[in-house]
Amino acid sequence: MDNLKKESFGLLIVSTTLGAIGQVMFKYSISLEHAILVTAAIFIGGVLAYGISTLFYFYALSKVHLSWAYSIGGLSYIIAVILAATVLLEKIPLLRWFGALIITLGLIIVGLS
Repeated sequence: MDNLKKESFGLLIVSTTLGAIGQVMFKYSISLEHAILVTAAIFIGGVLAYGISTLFYFYALSKVHLSWAYSIGGLSYIIAVILAATVLLEKIPLLRWFGALIITLGLIIVGLS
């Protein structure tokens, strides 16, 4: 992998991770009964994470092909499943873990191309 792809891959990892964190914050802010200010703060944090994620994505997109960058965005599915299991304590069925593994294998193939 050349330096440009390595840099862009790093940016895309940050982007997808922040996007998944934003999703977890959205889910958390609307799922539990908190004081309004706490719920609003968590929701706004999710919006900020999502917005920063978009900026990282745009910058990476300006450097590499869309077909490659968009495929790497598939990491968001894997990160979201992991965060749902660890942060939100959701029970993830084995079949869903298997699907995440298949996505991971696909991302490795795309990343090598």
